Amino acid sequence: MAAAAPSTPLGPFVDSAVTWTTWVTLMGLVGLIALALVSAGPAAVRTAPSALPVVTTRLAVAAAVLGLLAVPAVLTDLAHGASDSDGYDYSAAWASLFDGSNAGRLSGLEVTLPLVAAVLLAPLAVRSVAAGRARKWLLGAGLAASSVALGATKFPTKAPANWGRTSFDTLMWMLHLLGGGVWFGGLAGLLLLAAPGAVPGAERRAFWSAAIRRFSLAAMSCVAAITLSGLFLYWEHVDGPTQLFTTMYGRVLGVKILIFGGLLLLGTFNQFWLHPRIDALRDEGDQRPLVTVLLRRFPLVVAVEVVLALALLFVAPFLHGSARNQAFQAQAAEQSATPIPAKKLPKLAAKQAEASTWIWGTAETVAVVVLMGAGYRLSGRLARRRPAAVTTAAPLPA
Repeated sequence: MAAAAPSTPLGPFVDSAVTWTTWVTLMGLVGLIALALVSAGPAAVRTAPSALPVVTTRLAVAAAVLGLLAVPAVLTDLAHGASDSDGYDYSAAWASLFDGSNAGRLSGLEVTLPLVAAVLLAPLAVRSVAAGRARKWLLGAGLAASSVALGATKFPTKAPANWGRTSFDTLMWMLHLLGGGVWFGGLAGLLLLAAPGAVPGAERRAFWSAAIRRFSLAAMSCVAAITLSGLFLYWEHVDGPTQLFTTMYGRVLGVKILIFGGLLLLGTFNQFWLHPRIDALRDEGDQRPLVTVLLRRFPLVVAVEVVLALALLFVAPFLHGSARNQAFQAQAAEQSATPIPAKKLPKLAAKQAEASTWIWGTAETVAVVVLMGAGYRLSGRLARRRPAAVTTAAPLPA
């Protein structure tokens, strides 16, 4: 008689919660700084100079807080991994930082660089500094430090046997993590700026129109990066769509894909309906405060996107192993007459790319880039067309 197939549990809830806290703080830190540096800051410089200090200070302070919170979050994650039981060995985790090994150096970077970023952002809490020439340099240095800290979570801890494959894997993870950080953290930053007091009423229309447009470009670039890296990770860990239903890894990945799809739908709603409508109202000379148009629709949609992003980051730590190995191990157990210990279950070798793999990968890359570029241009045209429906629409509630 064949033995029962091995179970693949999701893992303890607490473990995922600890990992989730690490991802939220590190990715939020990257996203808030990126928003201040490439979207909200330049929009304020061009359309609302008097709002630049407030906008920069609000985002910089929030990012600095996340940088400080990332230190205990990462250290707790390391302490949990260093414990021989289900507890937390903080002394062992602390001793492992910069202990001479490559793993120790990476752990040290994960802990110290968020703190470095917080220190770099601290001067921007002073509005005179936030409006000065040091703004870009401090934000840029903080973004570099936080990006390396986020990347250190996936950098290889040992010298790889195949440098080409390992380098490509690491590049895909960087696209996945940095794209997610800039997108998700930027959404949270937009909610902070939508709160009262960030932008003067007289400049609010022009600022939000420019800021949303700039963030849309960054967000669509992030979607492209996440999609392309996600397709590679899917190819690497899943052998066909059926494994999305027959393995625990596949089912968790399916939930993650559904949440990501919800985020895309909301982003599409923003990009092709809400943003052009806001621009059209402004261009048609709508005299109502933009807060009526913007703060009653856009922040609500963004808030839902932030909740979905947090849910996606919570689901991600439940992805253990790969669907390929889980399906292979289940088949091996079914063919074995005696149970196989979990530690001795066979594993498949990593997939090897063939010529067809590169051809399909190149075609997917071109298709995603063209689709994102065409979508961005189309949304811009919709904003400039000023549809007549906007002028005849029923008045919004005051």
